[in-house]
Amino acid sequence: MKIREETISVGGLAVHTWIGGQGDPLLVLHGAGGNRGFTRSLTQIAERYTVWAPTHPGFGQSGDAEWMEGVADLARFHLWFIEAAGLRRPHLLGASLGGWTAAEMAAMSPGAIDKLVLVSAAGLKPERGEILDVFFHSPAELRELNVYDKTTIPEWDELFGRAPTPAELEIAERNREMTARLGWKPYMHNPTLERFLPRVTNRALIVWGREDRIVPVVCGEQYRRLLPNATLTVLDTCGHLVAIEQPDTFARIVTEFLA
Repeated sequence: MKIREETISVGGLAVHTWIGGQGDPLLVLHGAGGNRGFTRSLTQIAERYTVWAPTHPGFGQSGDAEWMEGVADLARFHLWFIEAAGLRRPHLLGASLGGWTAAEMAAMSPGAIDKLVLVSAAGLKPERGEILDVFFHSPAELRELNVYDKTTIPEWDELFGRAPTPAELEIAERNREMTARLGWKPYMHNPTLERFLPRVTNRALIVWGREDRIVPVVCGEQYRRLLPNATLTVLDTCGHLVAIEQPDTFARIVTEFLA
């Protein structure tokens, strides 16, 4: 499979994008930890779908967007990305912060996308418990809190097994600062999002880890109730990073749903 990196201009802003696969387009939006490119699960999904994985403005190798004040702005930007990249009506998959963004996009313009996949998505205030304050914890602590059991993760050493380089540390700090700008107040949710989700009649799949310590699984249940045509799949012995913790299961679930 040929995987390439491109810089796509959206409104004059450079967006670093991973592209690969075959079949109908699938737009994949990453979480606060940044764009990890073609991980094991995404590579499997790309056997059936052409994956477009842009890096959010202010993250990684994408340009700055100092004007961007919240996730609603990021959602409008990625709707523009769909047009700039010529994707027409792609499937949309978002994880964590990217899941919140995907939910906002769907609520703003349901006709711009086909099927919707939300993975451990922020965006709703939990009915019970709370979303973890990720800024209170160090990056090392967050790595442990993000997963249920790192010893079972096939790509753990590849993704997290060595000390980050100075350049990677700089990118991580940039990602953290942009996450704070987008989701600080109110913290990691939009109080009005639930009012607009019933508008989204697209088929939707919600995937969660039962032991998610970042965004509690109750938020998955709330998304399922609010989206008229949604199903919820909860994976046992799994934390927040579903696609990395159980990559083969995740890829199968997503591919079957999109088919």
